[in-house]
Order: sequence, then C-alpha cells, then structure tokens
Amino acid sequence: MNKLIINVRLNEWEMRGPNPHIPYSPREIAEQAAQCREAGASIVHVHARGPNGERSHSPELYAEITREIRARSDILIHTTLGNVYLEGDATDRVKHVEASKPDIATIDIGSTNMDRYNPAEKRWETTDKVYENSIESCMFFAKTMRELGVKPSLGIWTVAFMRAAAAFIEMGLLDSPALAKIPLCGGGRLAGHDATPEGLRAFFHAVPADGSIQWAVCTKHANIFPCAALAISSGGHVAPGLGDYHYPELGCPTNADIVNRVARMSRDMGREVATPADAREILRMPSP
Repeated sequence: MNKLIINVRLNEWEMRGPNPHIPYSPREIAEQAAQCREAGASIVHVHARGPNGERSHSPELYAEITREIRARSDILIHTTLGNVYLEGDATDRVKHVEASKPDIATIDIGSTNMDRYNPAEKRWETTDKVYENSIESCMFFAKTMRELGVKPSLGIWTVAFMRAAAAFIEMGLLDSPALAKIPLCGGGRLAGHDATPEGLRAFFHAVPADGSIQWAVCTKHANIFPCAALAISSGGHVAPGLGDYHYPELGCPTNADIVNRVARMSRDMGREVATPADAREILRMPSP
C-alpha cells in the first residue's frame, strides 16, 4: 500500500466563527501550510481570501500565496479552480492558475447543484447554485494544466464523475495516476454522497482497478475521521481541514492539529505517511 498522502484543506470559503483558526491572508495561509507540513501533510489546498475573509479570485493574490508558501516549506501547493462562485468562460476560470503556477489545481470533472438544504425548516437556503463544468471545459482545463506543468486534482462529487475521470485517462487527457478528491457531504449539502463510510464505499466499484486513480476523501460540513479510517485501510488518501468543518467536538483545533491526528491514526493502523517527495513519487510528478 502506498504511503498516505494528507492534503490539508486550510480554508475553502469557511468563515471564522466557532473556530478562529481559519487563515485568510497569504502570510497566515503560508504559516499554517508550514505547520501542517511539520504535522504530516504533503499537499496544502488553498483558496484566496480578502482581508475580512471574503472570496477572492485575484490571480495576483494567488501568486502571492504560492510565493509565501514556497518561502517557508516544500509542501506541494494545490489551488482551487474557483468552485461555483467563479463565473465566466473556461479561459477566465483558469487565469489564477496561470498566474500562480501551483503544483496542483482542481478540475471538478462534472456538474452538480451546490445549494444547501435546511431539513429542520424543510427549505432550500438557495436554489440557483449550479456548479457547471462541461466536458469541453474540463478538456480545456486538462490541456492547459498539462502545458503549465500543473497536476490536475479531479473533484469527484458522485460516481458519474469517477466514470468521467476514467474516460479522460483512457483518452490520454490526464496522466496516470490521476489525483482525485472525493467530497462527501453533510450539513444539508446534497451535492455529493453522504459523509459516512457507506457514502465513501459507494465509489469503490467505480475506481479503476489498474491504479490509474489515486483518490482522497474529504467531508464537507462533517467530521472526517470515520471516513478517514476507511480511506487509510482501503489504500486511499485523506484531505482534512478547517475549510470543510470547524470540529467543535474537538475543541476547535488548528489545521495542524487535525493533520497530526490523521497522521497518528495512519501510523497506528500500520501505514506510513507521505512526505512531499513521497507524494511526488506516488503521483509521478517531476521533481521541482
């Protein structure tokens, strides 16, 4: 079994609240990335944020984030593609990747509804958050990232996305092994499968048996540890972080605390944790 890749998801679009440790500024992001590297993370996933935590898609801000992170550690940098909040055509949506040249960038390889449902009040909080990713756009993203030397990370929200990923690999649009992230969903987010071990197992039949996809699990608005245990024991990887969930049941820890817990769990289960160099080898990425 490969060593465990921990891809820490520092901030996403989550705001500080119960947990004050969510980083906003490039310096905060970079300092936390270095702390998570020491705790066992080999990849850091980041979203650019404004001074008060507002969403930002500024190419210049993403470039500053990558410079700040690289000045502090060798952790691999993984930027978002913007999610549903970054509109425009495919060329607009990839500009911050071109400017920042991270090691890895997301391609959500399909479309889904990102609205959140409130079961207590039996209503949708929004009704228009369509995350649209046409096959044409995904092919453009894959081609552009290959030209930039950026490794795609495929967002796999449902089993249909996994099947599309396998087709892209078969066509030669993605290098094998592809890196994939499976976002499981709690807290009224219905875009993906349930954030439970059963929700994760639903993907297993669709994962190519030839090792051409290295997948990691994350849990939106839910505690990751039950799914992390299954991923570790099944040869997958883990993508934890405060960007997805505040962890009030753990006393609102830091991102590094969460990474340390996942790393300790993996070692306790007999699986070593990957360094950034190990992750490059597993994913067949070139040396920096």
